[in-house]
Amino acid sequence: MSPIKPSAHLSDVRYEIRGALTRRARDLEAAGHPIIKLNIGNPGRYGFKTPDHLREAIAAHLVDSEAYGHEQGLEEAREAIAAQQAERGARGVEVERIFIGNGVSELIDISLRALLQPGDEVLLPSPDYPLWSAATILNDGKPRYYRCPAERGHLPDPDEIESLITPQTRALVLINPNNPTGAVYPRELLERIVEVAGRHGLLLLSDEIYDEILYDDTPFQPLAAIAGDLPCVSFGGLSKVHRACGYRVGWMSLSGDPRRNAEYRDALQLLAALRLCANVTAQWAVRPALKDKPTIGSLTSPGGRLYEARRAVLDGVAASPYLDVVAPGGALYAFPQVRADAMPHFDDTAFALRLLEEEAVLVVPGTSFNLSASRHLRLTLLPEPAQLAEVFVRIDRVLARMADEVQPASAVA
Repeated sequence: MSPIKPSAHLSDVRYEIRGALTRRARDLEAAGHPIIKLNIGNPGRYGFKTPDHLREAIAAHLVDSEAYGHEQGLEEAREAIAAQQAERGARGVEVERIFIGNGVSELIDISLRALLQPGDEVLLPSPDYPLWSAATILNDGKPRYYRCPAERGHLPDPDEIESLITPQTRALVLINPNNPTGAVYPRELLERIVEVAGRHGLLLLSDEIYDEILYDDTPFQPLAAIAGDLPCVSFGGLSKVHRACGYRVGWMSLSGDPRRNAEYRDALQLLAALRLCANVTAQWAVRPALKDKPTIGSLTSPGGRLYEARRAVLDGVAASPYLDVVAPGGALYAFPQVRADAMPHFDDTAFALRLLEEEAVLVVPGTSFNLSASRHLRLTLLPEPAQLAEVFVRIDRVLARMADEVQPASAVA
């Protein structure tokens, strides 16, 4: 019998956050080697707890969660999301333009499936969160990447974005605060990007899942408030700010002039209905999450665990003769790079494998985020600060060995 062949679409899809390196880490663990895992932003695996009042809301409504819900989500949850978006300045936001999904991941796929024809292009940041590239490809679209390099603080150039636009370009994706870099986009930059989208009739897709995870009083500017009447989809959820990844509750809010995006809204509704509904039980946590006092600030302010983890990363990089980093202004990650003057020839994937096998540390190489010729590594800020300090000792040990290995060749040359 001939083997079953997978879809050809998958040949261009990558998700190394849970890829070959992670599988190798599992093999090493099975052989008895403890691994420090810095590959996934999963708060519950690092001892963070979902706030009690969210758990209590779910427990109080278990009996109300046994039937299918509305395809777009519980009305009271959507009312809370619409109110939050309106308070932030989004125009045209209504309950019927809010969609709740099984995490933002599902909604990214739905938002692109409702939009794209074969060959349509989507502008994505490089580095990106690779699900955006994967969802574009799997929905017959073509990713086109605009650069967000370290020398610009991992911020995009609106002129470069505009130069990439073609007649096939349909949408422009922003990830703010950014995964993997931690960059937070200033208002002036967002205003220029919105102008570009307006001139070319692009749909704005703004992934804002880390909207309240901010450091050093860095302000967050929601894109919808700037977009005004332009069509904009804003994504948020419970997984990061509220440390509830396993609840699988995300949402997207469609804002802008309803006359311009009514057909798109109906397409989103159709796709939402085809999967029946999102997880009903966990949606009861949405209203208290958005209406009650935020709980993330104690973690991201000085003395808080995330703030001190970030400090440990910055200190570790500062002490290294090999590394640089742009201090993350938000999100749960740092994106350090190996300096070219310290190590001219560097392969981030090969290094990540050596770091895993020689020092039992699992990170994600920058090439996994659709960044060519990467010298970067992404690591999460979720471990205890002391453990992150130890990680940088181990990173430097591997880099020192690599530097020693090239010395003889240099001497001969």
